[in-house]
Amino acid sequence: MTTLDDTRRGRAPMSDRRRELQRLEISRAAVALFREHGVHATSGERIAEEVGLSGRTLWRWFRTKESCVEPVLARSIDAVVATLRRWPAGVGLDEHLLAEHRPPDDPRDAADAALAVIALSRTEPGLRAVWLAVHERAEPVLAEVIAARTGRDPGDLDVRVHAAAVAAALRISGEDLAVELAAGLRCADPVDRLGRALRAATTTLPRAGDPA
Repeated sequence: MTTLDDTRRGRAPMSDRRRELQRLEISRAAVALFREHGVHATSGERIAEEVGLSGRTLWRWFRTKESCVEPVLARSIDAVVATLRRWPAGVGLDEHLLAEHRPPDDPRDAADAALAVIALSRTEPGLRAVWLAVHERAEPVLAEVIAARTGRDPGDLDVRVHAAAVAAALRISGEDLAVELAAGLRCADPVDRLGRALRAATTTLPRAGDPA
């Protein structure tokens, strides 16, 4: 069988775009195998075989088999960050999100794959670690977006705290949705849910004794 490794021999180095697509293909394959067989029963070599790669190549790109799901998770967050970058002055963040956010243009439904990983992460510590790490890495990017929007420095304490709060809103709304889907419940609109979470994250909490 001709593998993707074979087709690259003798060619120029892989482009960044091609590398990104290859990582996403591996990520989708890992999610599908984890869903079907479980994380424990799925090896990194099995994931590599699924996409026609050698195990050696896979381990060059991913430290662990669980980290193979990172591109799928990051893709869903990147779509939200792209929407936040278009956040205009004079419009509330949740209002902007409801009007402008669109999921990634992906015919293979990356959103479904991401939610499957989030659901699995409730009982799989390795996947949970990846899920949390993706949001932690998003915080500096979110700080840049908020800083540009407010005319402040990305290193400003308030900006960094708001960025962390927005990252937490993304994480919690995704987890709630994944739990409901896994339980077969009818879910609220995910964009509306995220909008409410972001509104909570960016609204100053009342002080003790203040009216709710």
